[in-house]
Amino acid sequence: MGLFIRKSIEALQAEAKETGSSTLKRVLGPVSLVALGVGVIIGAGLFSITGTVAASYTGPAITLSFIIAAIGCCFAGLCYAEFASMIPVSGSAYTYSYATMGELIAWIIGWDLVLEYTVAATTVSISWSRYMTVFLQGIGIDLPQAFTACPWDGGIVNIPAMVIVVLMSLILMRGTAGSSFFNGLIVFLKIAVILIFVVLGWRFIQSDNYVPYIPANTGKLGEFGISGIFRGAAIVFFAFLGFDAVSTAAQETKNPKRDMPIGILVSLLICTILYILFAHVMTGVAHYTDFSGQVGIAPVAVAIEKMGYPDAQGIIQPVYPWLNKAIILAILFGYCSVIMVTLLGQSRVFLSMSRDGLLPPFFSKINPRFRTPVHSNALFMVVVSLLAGFIPAQVAGEMTSIGTLLAFTLVCAAILIVRKTMPHVHRAFKTPFVPFVPIMGILTCLCMMSFLPADTWIRLVLWMLIGLDVYASYGIHHSKLEPGQKHRKGDMVLNLTGLILSVLSVVTGLWHQQTVGWDEDKTLLIISFVFAFTHCAYYMWRIWKHPHDKSHSLDKEAVS
Repeated sequence: MGLFIRKSIEALQAEAKETGSSTLKRVLGPVSLVALGVGVIIGAGLFSITGTVAASYTGPAITLSFIIAAIGCCFAGLCYAEFASMIPVSGSAYTYSYATMGELIAWIIGWDLVLEYTVAATTVSISWSRYMTVFLQGIGIDLPQAFTACPWDGGIVNIPAMVIVVLMSLILMRGTAGSSFFNGLIVFLKIAVILIFVVLGWRFIQSDNYVPYIPANTGKLGEFGISGIFRGAAIVFFAFLGFDAVSTAAQETKNPKRDMPIGILVSLLICTILYILFAHVMTGVAHYTDFSGQVGIAPVAVAIEKMGYPDAQGIIQPVYPWLNKAIILAILFGYCSVIMVTLLGQSRVFLSMSRDGLLPPFFSKINPRFRTPVHSNALFMVVVSLLAGFIPAQVAGEMTSIGTLLAFTLVCAAILIVRKTMPHVHRAFKTPFVPFVPIMGILTCLCMMSFLPADTWIRLVLWMLIGLDVYASYGIHHSKLEPGQKHRKGDMVLNLTGLILSVLSVVTGLWHQQTVGWDEDKTLLIISFVFAFTHCAYYMWRIWKHPHDKSHSLDKEAVS
């Protein structure tokens, strides 16, 4: 089968049943999995990005953006639930695609998931740093701007963001049971804060703030109007990746075939309801324009200031001034669980890829004392902390969205394949209304991806090219399914994929420059062209080195 060789379902199910000191410890039940999903879903998407999206793209119609994002998640979640009940091992979409679409596609999805979790943890860490700075200012402690922001935001390094990543990584290294208990407490706190905000704020909703509910488009794609709603849905989409993180913990679940679908679907349902209620109250107590600018990163604080009555001068006096500090403190603890679970999902995907030989075995070693992949945890502790310290939150947030949408699209496609190729494999849960559900999942996710900014597409293409380089130089020769082969069938597909991505690098670079204007900074355009030409040369060299793909062998096998 070459680069499209598939892992057998029997092998994966046998892996799921392994026990011993070299395996992950099964400690999670359905309640823990729901808490795990809620812990990720309720995070930056609710407490920070909602304000910016409402002010810049959607207005009060941000509730519609959440509904659209939730619909896409529902389609994908139903597909995830079937895979999680059928293949209950860690690795999420990477493992599912390995069993259905082959090694090369699995590598692409796995590499995309690594990006997704890396930038998600980075985004939330930066937002955590901002809320911590605001909280400390409220009690009279001012942290210097130079050490609470990255160079692009007027600072030198974001130290609080780096510290929280290191702290959450150390908790994960200690073991999943302890981190699950910690996460459960924080999830309870976050839900309580949201319900308090909704209940107390409901009576201060001003109906005038909802007019117009969908502000008129400014003339630019994605700035208000219908296109703004879809762009808003695409940007906040990354906040729904919680059920994806649930699926990465399959090998640490007591009864994965029953509990994984429960964890995925229930966490999605709970958070969708909370998101819609929260956004409705937020844009009802304050006009969406109040969230523009720097204050948009902390929309909860802005909304609470509007929960009151006007004085003689017409200035609103907050009824609940104490609530601001309390909610910010709760958000700080809540963000901790988001960072922790994204780091968990990230390391589990890396663990699965390493076990399959596509990455060095160093990353699949399990610590005998804590029964956790400490090497993978340590790697991402360093990488994510450096990213959190030196890049802006907006860049990381948009990258998370496009990575998540791509992964969900491929999982929905995999359901269509697995229903044809593996109809008799036992499933504790089956995606309903196939092919309608997976097809709608694909279309919804692709639609939202098309509304993301062009620079986000550039970064995705460049990341995929880097991943293809790693696979071509290491993974293709160390795969445990076909080890030690210098040349494998399907190599031409790999080379052509590299060439296609190189062309896309040029296209996205030109698209971005056309969008921002040809008189603006051309750094991304130059980078995209450099990547395109160097990779064109590299993959053309690979084709020249191996001029035939042994496709004639495939033809002979087909004839026989």
